Amino acid sequence: MEQSTTRSKADCEGGEGIAPDIRVAFVLSPSFTLLAFAGFMDILRLAADEGDRSRQVHCRWTILGATLDPVRASCGAKILPWRTYDDPVEYDYVVVVGGLTSAFRDHSPETFDFLRLAGERDVPVVGLCTGSFAMAEVGLLRGKRCAVHCRHREEFLSRYPEVAAVTDELFVIDGQAITCAGGTAAIDVAAEVIARHCGASRALKGLPELLVDEHRTTRHGLRFPYQNLLRCGDSRVERAVKLMLGQLSQPTSMRRLADRLATSLSQLNRAFAKHCRMPPARLWREMRLLHARQLLLNTDDTLAEIAAECGFVDAAHLSRHFRGAFGEAPRAFQRARAVDVSALSVTKQERPAARVG
Repeated sequence: MEQSTTRSKADCEGGEGIAPDIRVAFVLSPSFTLLAFAGFMDILRLAADEGDRSRQVHCRWTILGATLDPVRASCGAKILPWRTYDDPVEYDYVVVVGGLTSAFRDHSPETFDFLRLAGERDVPVVGLCTGSFAMAEVGLLRGKRCAVHCRHREEFLSRYPEVAAVTDELFVIDGQAITCAGGTAAIDVAAEVIARHCGASRALKGLPELLVDEHRTTRHGLRFPYQNLLRCGDSRVERAVKLMLGQLSQPTSMRRLADRLATSLSQLNRAFAKHCRMPPARLWREMRLLHARQLLLNTDDTLAEIAAECGFVDAAHLSRHFRGAFGEAPRAFQRARAVDVSALSVTKQERPAARVG
């Protein structure tokens, strides 16, 4: 493939004689999200050198493309690839930055070929924002868990039902596949990746520079996914959601809830159908299941204790609904996520030789 004949300023000012601890290749999707790209890039840049000198010393990166033509972000800004696609085994990570799903069909065949080859050669692939769509398209997420923004969950599952889409974790690491819901979570997943190669102090070095308060882990509690309902403009829905949140351990019948709101059950159902697209009873159960999920991840409470705190009759009642919502029994879910995932991938020296042909 044709390669760029020029080198970036950062390449030219790299540390003399110092082998980088991590090499990253960025792949920009059509109409990619600039924030996700910049967030990951800036943590990498600040970890690479001392102070704010931005030389590619401890970290190296490049931007790849099918051609050297500029790639337009969703906001209109354009980024020039530095090189055309080469052998992905040259990198420790390939980071594909997603964007508007309406532009997904504009991906080049060469991009999918490159991502597919990265998977075949055991190079970890990181999907930022809707980069997970491109990863799933080439089979890198089959049978795996994947972080997806709640806005894209239904579209993602309709395309890739074989992938377990997760909407309440900032990022998910499942073997060689790393996915991130997008936005500022790209900063957190970058710090997680860099810490494993350059150390925690270097990974976190950029957070104060970016005025970021903390490094959030994958289990960091996300914003309440139905927060918009608290300000939807319909007082019945807003007051109902507040009551539900305050009574996760003691749910009541929908008729009693409607009575407390001085409305009829039919009016309440219509209001939720308009603003929430689901009945209030289902929303309340989802709230309680999400609460149970957080307790499983972050406490040693018994299943019976969690069931009681989340308003289920007993452990069996909770287990039945939990399995229906998340596809796993509660304890199996908890055990799987208690596994140490610090050994993300084999080093380049441990990888099998690159395949020929």
